Amino acid sequence: MWFLTYAGRLNIGPNFRNDMFKRDLDLERQWNRLLMEIEKQIDKKPKDLNEVLFLVGVQELGRGAKRFEKEEKQDLMHIAICKVLSLAGYYELEGLDKDGWPHWKLVKKLPHFDMLEQEKLLKMHVIEYFEREYGWRISVASEGSENPEN
Repeated sequence: MWFLTYAGRLNIGPNFRNDMFKRDLDLERQWNRLLMEIEKQIDKKPKDLNEVLFLVGVQELGRGAKRFEKEEKQDLMHIAICKVLSLAGYYELEGLDKDGWPHWKLVKKLPHFDMLEQEKLLKMHVIEYFEREYGWRISVASEGSENPEN
């Protein structure tokens, strides 16, 4: 439990590090489970978060698999980031442009995180995206289980 001491310094309870470690471990298990599920669907395991975001962007654009230019790939990743963070209320879909590309509006200030925390935030919401959009049960499987296969 977090609490402020009378001197205004932050005290962290004895279980804080263990809880953080457990949450990080749970997130990595869920992430690996997601990667395995994606591999089943497309016969290729994404190697990192960027590849998963690219796939989400392609899906959200709705035009199927095709060759994309470098700038389009960056736009697809932006679409994916906005979509997954919209699940937490950070972005809202404004609409589509004349070419059918979605445009998003920031509606809630994003937290200031270092790169590692940003990656964790995105992974959590990417997992949630696949659970909501496709009905995959990624996080449920990890509760109370040490074995990612259960």
